[in-house]
Amino acid sequence: MLQSAYISIISGASLWGLIALFFKFLPACGFSPLQIVALRVLFAAVLMTAVIDPKLLKIRWRDSWLFIGTGIFSLVFFNYCYFRSIESNSISIAVLLLYTAPVFVMLLSIFLFREKFTRCKMLALLSTFCGCTFITGIFSSKMTLTLEAFGFGLASGIGYALYSIFSKLALRRYNTLTITAYTFYFAAIAALPMAEPLQLFTLLADLRALIGAIAIALICTVAPYLLYTRGLQDVDAGQASILATLEPLVAAAIGIFIFGESLTTAKILGMILILSSIFILNTAKNNVK
Repeated sequence: MLQSAYISIISGASLWGLIALFFKFLPACGFSPLQIVALRVLFAAVLMTAVIDPKLLKIRWRDSWLFIGTGIFSLVFFNYCYFRSIESNSISIAVLLLYTAPVFVMLLSIFLFREKFTRCKMLALLSTFCGCTFITGIFSSKMTLTLEAFGFGLASGIGYALYSIFSKLALRRYNTLTITAYTFYFAAIAALPMAEPLQLFTLLADLRALIGAIAIALICTVAPYLLYTRGLQDVDAGQASILATLEPLVAAAIGIFIFGESLTTAKILGMILILSSIFILNTAKNNVK
């Protein structure tokens, strides 16, 4: 059961990493970053509605705060802050600050879920964070960090962490499919008005853009969120957040093998460190329940 949960989370993180492909393609079709976020959640909401059993869409409306948490406070908020961080400074800094998320998940989980903060978790956390610093190339060039970039970057990490927290709470009462569907519903309600919807739907008249929007919704949104939320049923939120940092490794691999980016010693070391954190959690699973 635990092994299956690990596979689900790792698979979901790998699919999230594929988003790098679409962030090369969709801007070329005329979409802004915020419009891409809106496309992801809007088409994801439509796809989920088409496949889910209507019985699973029944919720108690007083529990809406859970899905406001996963959809708006997490999905929309962290994407907005992430893009603002990139605009304010650089992708490398933004990615590094985004992946402070496991730290926040670990800390919040100690108080909310009484999860133990073991030596294995600490070691995996350090290995993950160091791996991300090497993959982003933060040490390879001179960089300055503005207060604005730091604030938005740190906020993106907190927002990213909140999905694990709110989903873990929601899993006490709702099915994985229900949580995923309502995450997209609330995210779409929040993101669409901010994404210049008239221009957004005009751009979708291009068949290539439409296919790209459906693909990013299915491959990089619906599937990974389902897999990650499924894994949270059997894995601590803190562990899950560490496992999910496989995402930048996949993104780095895409950059190297598909877009011809350089394979540096730092990137290789970063990949090894992130994979090591997964190995640490897997081999020590009896000690980190």
